[in-house]
Amino acid sequence: MSRHPRHLPADERRAATVEAVVNLAAEQIPSDITTTAIAERMGLTQSALFRHFLSKDAILQTVMTWVTERLLARVDKAAKSVTSPIAALEAVFMTHIEFVSEHPGVPRMLFGELQRPGETLPKRMVQTLTHHYGERLRRLLEAGKEQGELDAGLDIDAAAVLFIGTIQGLVMQSLLVGDVAGIRHNAPGVFAIYRRGIKSST
Repeated sequence: MSRHPRHLPADERRAATVEAVVNLAAEQIPSDITTTAIAERMGLTQSALFRHFLSKDAILQTVMTWVTERLLARVDKAAKSVTSPIAALEAVFMTHIEFVSEHPGVPRMLFGELQRPGETLPKRMVQTLTHHYGERLRRLLEAGKEQGELDAGLDIDAAAVLFIGTIQGLVMQSLLVGDVAGIRHNAPGVFAIYRRGIKSST
C-alpha cells in the first residue's frame, strides 16, 4: 500500500512532485502551472510543498534534473545495447521517442523553458541537456565514419543537429494533432529516411 503523500520521505516527496508537474504539463500550458495546482495534484497544501522547495523555479530545477538524468541514462543504455554505430543511433532515436511517448509533458516543458525570456536556471539546464545529448550523437557519428558505416564526407555537427531536429519535428506534429502516442508509429519510417541520408554508399 502506498503511503499518504503528506507522510512521504523527502526523496519520495521530490519524486512525487516531479510526477505531478510532468503530468500537469501534459494537460495544460506548462508556464500556467501554479504551485497551488501542483500541491492540489499531490493532495498537499502549498505550505507543505514549500517545506521541500523554496520556489517554483526550484521545483522546475528538480524536474529538469530528473528529465536530464532519466533521458541520458536511457540513451546511454540504448547506445550500449548494440555494437554498430548506426544501429546505436537508431536505438537512441527510438529510445528518445519512447521516453516522449511515456512522458508527453516533458517536451512541452522543454519547449516552454526555451521560450522564456532572459536567463533562468531551468532554461540553462535544458540547454545543458541539449549540449550533452549532442555530444553523445557526435561520438556515435564519428565512430560511424571511422568504421565506414557512414558517408566519409558527412558533416558531423549538421547530422547531430538534424537528428535532434527530426525528433523535435515529430514531437511538434504529435502535439499539434493531440496524439503524442502516435509518434511511435511515424518514428521508424522517419529514421529510415535519416539513415539513408547519412550512411555510406559503398
